[in-house]
Amino acid sequence: MKKVTSVFWITLAITLAASLWGVLAPKNFETISGNVKTYISIHFGWYYLLLVSIFVLFCLYMIISPFGKIKLGKPGDKPDYSYSTWFAMLFSAGMGIGLVFYGAASPVSHYISTPPTAEAGTPEAIRDSMRTTFFHYGVHAWAIYAVVALVLAYFKFRHGKPGLISATLEPLFGKKMKGPLGKTIDVIAVFATIVGVATTLGFGAAQINGGFTYLLGIEKQYWVQLVIIAVVTVLFMLSAYTGLSKGIKYLSNANMGIAGVLFLAMLIIGPTMYILNSFVDTLGNYVQKLPDESLRISPNNDEERQWIMDWTVFFWAWWIAWAPFVGIFIARVSKGRTIREFLSGVLLVPSLVSFLWMTTFGISGIQAQKDGADIAKLPDEQALFGVFDQFPFAVVLSVLAMLLIATFFITSADSATFVLGMQTTNGSLNPPKTVKFAWGVSQSTIAAVLLYTGGLTALQNALITAALPFSFIMILMVFSLYKALQQDKKELDQQKNKSTSSTYSA
Repeated sequence: MKKVTSVFWITLAITLAASLWGVLAPKNFETISGNVKTYISIHFGWYYLLLVSIFVLFCLYMIISPFGKIKLGKPGDKPDYSYSTWFAMLFSAGMGIGLVFYGAASPVSHYISTPPTAEAGTPEAIRDSMRTTFFHYGVHAWAIYAVVALVLAYFKFRHGKPGLISATLEPLFGKKMKGPLGKTIDVIAVFATIVGVATTLGFGAAQINGGFTYLLGIEKQYWVQLVIIAVVTVLFMLSAYTGLSKGIKYLSNANMGIAGVLFLAMLIIGPTMYILNSFVDTLGNYVQKLPDESLRISPNNDEERQWIMDWTVFFWAWWIAWAPFVGIFIARVSKGRTIREFLSGVLLVPSLVSFLWMTTFGISGIQAQKDGADIAKLPDEQALFGVFDQFPFAVVLSVLAMLLIATFFITSADSATFVLGMQTTNGSLNPPKTVKFAWGVSQSTIAAVLLYTGGLTALQNALITAALPFSFIMILMVFSLYKALQQDKKELDQQKNKSTSSTYSA
């Protein structure tokens, strides 16, 4: 099981080829990736919106349907982790750097620079800004993760299949999943994972550099970000060597601890009542307008449609590109829970935590902007530190934030090396350290190359491009799961009827 498969060598070759292309011809790489991203955004924007909304509806249906009682495992299996550790692990893997990076930047930008619909700088723009931020980090994002995680956990722990994306499609394609078609599907999933995680590592490096700029005056430069990536790579590889039950578990709990301290500090020293009132108001606004927001593409307004492409479609692509990595990881730590328990936990708890976080830092940023600090003019990676600068204990908060980014950085990369190792060793739950090392270096290399070829823009281009092919695989996974669940439920009903008949006979 621990022997590397052809998926490892094929995907590694593709990764190295992409890296060389970016290093040797950065302008060509940036131009072509930009053109592909533009094409996908124009022609597939509607597809992303519709697909993710269908995933949300599918998850809600599974919660309320009779399938919800089915356990992700054998009847006697118990969860491996407590609720607190489980939530910490899935949250750290699933959001992490994105929340810290965009916590202040997105709400302030939507309020003053890039409003979704309202006039910039108005009270209505604040409501729009916060509702949109909830939308991008709410149940839609977690439904994407939940679909992949649910399918993988079901087939792995209930039916004993390898923890591979291809193995989940056997109810549809049978033995073909053990041949070239199955290998192709696994290669797509692995490459999407590499690009998705590399993008996040790039954002993390850029934001740590932004913190250095604000605190120490170290300017934003590529070599600084390269050093940050190199240092963090060493740290997450050390964590990866300790295994899932130690390194990732302890780091995930540490993440939640640091995040909790930073959150409470900002809630107390920030505009507390404004934050709490905004949270309740935005939650109601979000729920009320969720159906309309989910499918809004604005075909008759070019400016609004472009905004949707730049923001909503980008976020949906980001979550889809992360789905194989986060999905496999969440599946790995969710054995023993029922489908209803699993989906309720994955959809609701992280979404609410994200809402609280984004409200606290977003409203604090908006208040600072209203008070005269021009947060909107700062680069996204410096926005959070610009907000801290307007409140007491700015240096302490900034150091805490950089520590949190680093631990999220390490946890995400650590989790990804485990998942990539698992996917390229035929689903081994304990992949060899050499394989994890190879993937650790590969994802850091891709992050460095993407930053070199075009910074954050290149990261976004690569993300949207990598997400598209995997989105088609996700559709097949949903159909495969539903088919298998129907057969599973049929067999359970037959067993129940036989048991009832035996009782009456006796």
